[in-house]
Amino acid sequence: MRTEEDLLTVRHAVRAATLRAGFSIVDQTRVVTAASELARNAFIHGGGGSVTIEYLTLGGNAGLRLTVDDNGPGIRDIDAALTDGFTTGAGLGHGLGGARRLMNDFELHTASGQGTTVIATRWAGR
Repeated sequence: MRTEEDLLTVRHAVRAATLRAGFSIVDQTRVVTAASELARNAFIHGGGGSVTIEYLTLGGNAGLRLTVDDNGPGIRDIDAALTDGFTTGAGLGHGLGGARRLMNDFELHTASGQGTTVIATRWAGR
């Protein structure tokens, strides 16, 4: 993700993946919203990055795993960054915390000067 257009491409790719996985409209919206927030954070705060979409199955349940990487400065205070209202920019501060609530599983890995990786998974119907 290097441009605003890339953010739109991510949204479309994630929407298509949710359809392919058979997600309900509610789960589609959750995953696309989370992906948009994570991609925008990587673009704005991480100077760009990448999004990987993986299809999962577990006991007959479909899932999607999104991995969002950037090579930015890292997140200084993870707890603060996950708190609603916290922002280092002009946004409302719902990005990371909101994305975490929309997904079933959420991992955040970051190191100063080495970037951030978020791995977020949503299972259909859960």
